[in-house]
Amino acid sequence: MTNPFAALTQRTIDLPGIGRTGYFALPELETAGLGAISRMPVVLRVVLESLLRRCDGRRITEEQVRALAAWQPKAPRREEIPFTVGRIILNCAAGIPLLGDLAAMRNAMHRRGLPVGAVAPAVPVDMALDHTLTVDFHGTPDALQRNMALEIERNHERFQFVKWAMQAYDGIRLLPPGAGILHQLNLEFLAPGILWKDGLAFPDTMVGTDSHSCMIAGLGVVGWGVGGIEAQGALLGQPVGFLTPDVVGVHVSGNLREGVTATDLVLHVTEMLRKAKVVGKFVEFHGEGVRALSLPDRATIANMAPEYGATIGYFPVDEQTCRYLRQTGRDDDRVRATEQYYRAQGLFGAPRAGAVDYSAILELDLASVGPSLAGPKRPQDRVALQGLKANFRAAFDLPADPASEDRRRPRNGDVVIAAITSCTNTSNPGVMLAAGLLARKAAALGLRAAPWVKTSLTPGSLVVSRYLEASGLQASLDAMGFAVAGYSCATCVGASGPIDPALEEDIKARDLVACAVLSGNRNFEARIHPSVRAAYLASPPLVVAFAIAGTVDIDLESEPLGRTPADDPVFLRDIWPTAAELADALAAAADPAFYRETYSGDLTDLNPRWREIPFESGALFPWASGSSYIKEPPFLADPLRRSALQDIVGARALAILGNSVTTDHISPIGSIGRESPAGRYLQGNGVASKDFNNYGARRMNHEVMIRGAFSNVRLKNHVAAGREGGFTRHQPSGEEMTIYDAAMRYEQEGVPLVIVAGEEYGTGSARDWAAKGTRLLGVRAVVAASFERIHRSNLVGMGVLPCQLPDGTTAETLGLDGTETLDLTGLADEVRAGQPVTLRIHRRDGSVAAVPLRLRLDTQAELDYVRAGGMMPYILDTLIEAAA
Repeated sequence: MTNPFAALTQRTIDLPGIGRTGYFALPELETAGLGAISRMPVVLRVVLESLLRRCDGRRITEEQVRALAAWQPKAPRREEIPFTVGRIILNCAAGIPLLGDLAAMRNAMHRRGLPVGAVAPAVPVDMALDHTLTVDFHGTPDALQRNMALEIERNHERFQFVKWAMQAYDGIRLLPPGAGILHQLNLEFLAPGILWKDGLAFPDTMVGTDSHSCMIAGLGVVGWGVGGIEAQGALLGQPVGFLTPDVVGVHVSGNLREGVTATDLVLHVTEMLRKAKVVGKFVEFHGEGVRALSLPDRATIANMAPEYGATIGYFPVDEQTCRYLRQTGRDDDRVRATEQYYRAQGLFGAPRAGAVDYSAILELDLASVGPSLAGPKRPQDRVALQGLKANFRAAFDLPADPASEDRRRPRNGDVVIAAITSCTNTSNPGVMLAAGLLARKAAALGLRAAPWVKTSLTPGSLVVSRYLEASGLQASLDAMGFAVAGYSCATCVGASGPIDPALEEDIKARDLVACAVLSGNRNFEARIHPSVRAAYLASPPLVVAFAIAGTVDIDLESEPLGRTPADDPVFLRDIWPTAAELADALAAAADPAFYRETYSGDLTDLNPRWREIPFESGALFPWASGSSYIKEPPFLADPLRRSALQDIVGARALAILGNSVTTDHISPIGSIGRESPAGRYLQGNGVASKDFNNYGARRMNHEVMIRGAFSNVRLKNHVAAGREGGFTRHQPSGEEMTIYDAAMRYEQEGVPLVIVAGEEYGTGSARDWAAKGTRLLGVRAVVAASFERIHRSNLVGMGVLPCQLPDGTTAETLGLDGTETLDLTGLADEVRAGQPVTLRIHRRDGSVAAVPLRLRLDTQAELDYVRAGGMMPYILDTLIEAAA
């Protein structure tokens, strides 16, 4: 079928380095009377361009283009948008299992005698192995090399699989261990400005298998994070479906005050937007104040959209964007082409106040932002620096420890981990240089990190080391214990490694509240380290400051953080970098040569141990039955390929959970306990406990992962009377056991399962195993007060039904304790997106209560997925049909 808008909107343009090329001109839609395109939020206009260009009357219809072109900021009706992206980025945590799922699809095609080459990327793909390194060694010149050697040793079998996949699939570019963090690499190197294919130029658009893929929106790229399940579809050419969103405009004014960092700003924005309830919405920053924000500052704000709940926090392409592209060594012709294209489309520059229609407008005065942290358990809980001491004590109901010079034993509030980590901050030269400047001043005064603090620096790219070394600041950071320990996510994703065993034992024995201070983006319970109960997010210079202080039980505005060898007090203000010092350092660091030299060579040469890993060849992966790391995924097996659109009768609640249950609570993460179901499984298969590794390394062994689902040590299941850990009570016996053991017993008894939860269910990382584990445990539906966007999509992709409770209704108001049986009805007939269904609660006393729910299958595509048993079976059926 032909594009009905081609004659109306297809034009040509001369672009530097590309030449005369075609493009679909958005302004022509307004000229033709399809809508007030120029008053639409810029982020929606980029999505509209994709629909306009890809309209074929089949996958994308003329009606869908017209509906989006006629977008109104407060229209009650929302239409399905099939968004086809230009490229994909994969991290290893979800990317390796995604490649395993593709390998399983090839096997399924092969068994049917169909061409396996049909299972291949339809768009360019970049993949970074950035989640695999753990900070085992720190604070020494050889920490980097020792950690990288352990990384290869621990992940040898997984990396063999990755190397097979690289030769099996065309169109995947690999960034090996040691290259950096995916999102920072995307910002500094991968993002091309505009895309060009088949004689057409179009905006750079993408999705990635990590919730922080939306960081690239700071560069004017429309892209966000999806689960590995949804990314499979996009990789194979499926549109990313969503409903027409509300777009919240954030009007930016003023300037940041001296001494206030981009981290302070993003923590302020995260608190503000969480309170404004932007979950699932688009956010667009506009107004004169946007010009005052550097590109790295914008990227810092865009990065944390998952923390404030938005799908994307978008900054339109402008002069700052083009300046950054040049500063990071991009080809000048491509930068000029990017500017010319966006200007021709009317997409260049942040809209001024009143020029664009938004669903709601919020005000952000940059001058109102002050020094802050966030914690101790959630990134949206901002704490003013001067209020940290009181916040910490109140959060854990702690009295002040008696003042004492005896620091031979740990105390409540001691910082045991101080980590400069995460793409959120290490992509921003301003805060990284500020950390180095603070460390230089502290070292000159004879200060050092407290001896009980595990310090680490894990930048998101090698460029950070280039400019820190060139400015002489890395030596100062080394002196404070912040030697480079790796170029990976590390502490931010919980790969913080061990702390001193004697210290950990003392913390446990005395039930102390040990703390972490990190420049990451997440601080959920038990994420950073099992012995860390309080974690505060902070800017890199504050991380250094708290490493010196050694405690969060301090007011750094009025109390000294340390003392010189002459016993003179040193306050934070004494060593905080001045604006002039920071400006000088930034000027020295803004050298495009750092980026060109780093990214011009073959990045696979960075790690000689990577080159030495052997690998198989061929189009089909040779699954080894004895492997404890790599097993063929089970998601295409016949028992899982049944429609989820059936009434559920006689179900039990496997878990009844509270508010803000994160994917860290649901998905297996961290170490594998010897007596845990996963540990027992590995021992039963001949794996010694010293070789367990962790759940992250065993993500392609579903037998391990299903046994670790819902096993977080801080998970509180009300079916088990609120006991912490992965426990429940089997009904009707009342026996307490692990969630895994109960699920297997219910499966033998033929009892369907549901999960009941509170608000913001599935907050946090885009962990596909949070949904995969849920499905493999036999859970048919999740009933929650509200869902976070990515996890809801992942549940749908696995064929699990997300159902939303009415406002104000909770498990507590319903009186649920797990002894009830539950029916979910209204699914047996023809089902439509978002329709009402009914939860019937059968209590032990014989009474029955009926609760109306909303089925959170939001689009027709999502109905199709669950009808097929999940997205993988749906895509396989599509490929089989096409091949036949």
